[in-house]
Amino acid sequence: TRSPVIRSGFSYWFDSYTTMVRFELINLRTFLAVALLIQVMTGAGMAYLYGFYMGDLPSAAQMYIVTGIPALALVPIGLVMVPGSIMLHKIRDTYDFIWSLPVPRMTSAAATFTVFTGLALPGTLIALFIADGYCDVSLQWSWLFIPAVLLTSLMATSVGFAVAHAIPEPRYTNLLTNIVMFMAILFAPIVVPIAQFPEWWASVHRVLPFYHMAQVIRDSLSGGLVDSAATSWATLSVWTVGAWLLAGWVVGRRK
Repeated sequence: TRSPVIRSGFSYWFDSYTTMVRFELINLRTFLAVALLIQVMTGAGMAYLYGFYMGDLPSAAQMYIVTGIPALALVPIGLVMVPGSIMLHKIRDTYDFIWSLPVPRMTSAAATFTVFTGLALPGTLIALFIADGYCDVSLQWSWLFIPAVLLTSLMATSVGFAVAHAIPEPRYTNLLTNIVMFMAILFAPIVVPIAQFPEWWASVHRVLPFYHMAQVIRDSLSGGLVDSAATSWATLSVWTVGAWLLAGWVVGRRK
């Protein structure tokens, strides 16, 4: 009998990673199509909805709403769709099967991040262009738009991944993600200035990531609406690192 060969190194990790990306794309192909549709409807639909509520708005107010639409479109991808895909595995009883695959465990996490972050960019752009066409604004595009969207998507995906794995019961995960979605759409300073919020609630959102998601993207699409985005970049980075640490701990402790 031959001795078992323990494969390791970057080449093995990268091969495993590309395999898991294909696995995620094939396994979630229908789910991803629905996720893209919901992302576009959430982002672009909110631009129309706020127009119904508020009527004719000044150009600056329209600009604020439109530049917040990408962050609003990214919320369901990272904080709802990623946990939803993991819940789907738990409901189908394929969750343990994924952990039994002969690949490094973090390649599964990296594949999830890649698939959903890749999904985020086209859906965000579609939602942004629809909102831009509906409102009378002139966006000032910056090269920072791409890293802003990537960091925002990575942060949301990381948090969603960590929470979904940390909570064993899918029903509790579903309840939590719905609460997050409800709070982000109606009670977060994404398309509404944070100055409009009570001071105590504004202080909470300066710690939570939703406000900072909108700020880094808004800074890359407008001039003068954001005084300094450095704090928001730093806050999102801290949330991303924290979520990665939690995800690594959850993944590492599974038998």
